[in-house]
Amino acid sequence: MNKQQAFLLLLIGASATVGLLILIPFLEFVFGAAILAYMLHPLHLRLKPHIGERLSPIVLILISAVTVVLPIVYILLVLWRDINHLASDAGELPFDVAETEAWLSELLDTDVDLGQETGSLLEELADILFGSVGEAFAMILELSIGFALVLFLVYYILLDGQRFVTWSKSVAPMSEPMATRLVTQMDRTIWGVISGHIFVAVLQGAVAGVGLAVAGVPNYVFWTFVMIVLSLLPLIGAFLVWAPAAGYLFLIDQPEWGVFLAVYGLTIVSLVDNYVRPIVIDREADLNPGIILIGVFGGVYSIGFTGLFIGPIVLGVLAATLTTFREQYDQMGATDSDPTSPVSTTSIDASRDAVSEDRSMNPEQGSQ
Repeated sequence: MNKQQAFLLLLIGASATVGLLILIPFLEFVFGAAILAYMLHPLHLRLKPHIGERLSPIVLILISAVTVVLPIVYILLVLWRDINHLASDAGELPFDVAETEAWLSELLDTDVDLGQETGSLLEELADILFGSVGEAFAMILELSIGFALVLFLVYYILLDGQRFVTWSKSVAPMSEPMATRLVTQMDRTIWGVISGHIFVAVLQGAVAGVGLAVAGVPNYVFWTFVMIVLSLLPLIGAFLVWAPAAGYLFLIDQPEWGVFLAVYGLTIVSLVDNYVRPIVIDREADLNPGIILIGVFGGVYSIGFTGLFIGPIVLGVLAATLTTFREQYDQMGATDSDPTSPVSTTSIDASRDAVSEDRSMNPEQGSQ
């Protein structure tokens, strides 16, 4: 390695380090934009011949905002309204508050005031989410900047993503067939993780929603959509809805339906999560269910919500890279051990030519 190459490597390492430090505060938004753009890319390829390459990303971003962001905002507003309603107008609830408080006081061996407890819960939740007014303003400002960043990144990734992949393959220090094979395996892994998570979340939320409808839980359509969103998180997603719903049925003197919903959730709904999720993602992404679970929870803990996808994707990409390296290594070993292979023959011929040339230049050495 000469001085120029060493300097370039040092410059690349320094630039990559500084770039990572710049991205860290918005790493979750960057990953979220990459995932969203990846999901929208097939639609972009079909839409751009009709409305143009630059207008297609804008239309897809607007559709995504309407179909994803607005429902989530609506869910949060409804939950906030219902919690405030529980704290302020507890007397209008569909169960006897006094009897419920007496039952809980006897069960817990302490005085229980549902209105006061709910108000305290709201205050604690607000402190956790927002803290002081300054912290709330900083959080809103960060979310606004992050949301704007996501919009710009999705637009430019859709516009230039294919060129970036082609450029990455050209600068990668590997042969074109190997780079193409690695990109294909990575694409299969990424698509398998994303599509598998979304498919299982929709299926599990719908199955759990059927249980809510049969048990007679109010607003079961709304809560079904909530469970679809929460089901992106394995093991505890839909449980956060159907378990309180079962408790709600006990409170309104419908214990038989409460038992039904609890058994239904523990068996049928959990069956989808514990068996369908690993099967679907394992088949599509070729990942072990244990790796998927570690990737999901490790990604959420390290990055945030987008870690649901990023964690398994990173581990899947690592597996694909190791597989490609092993295949290439085995191929090189087989080539070296096979004297009839084209590469080996070429190497031998080149060596013979070099020896002949050397002897022609040094006749005395050749005569010896």
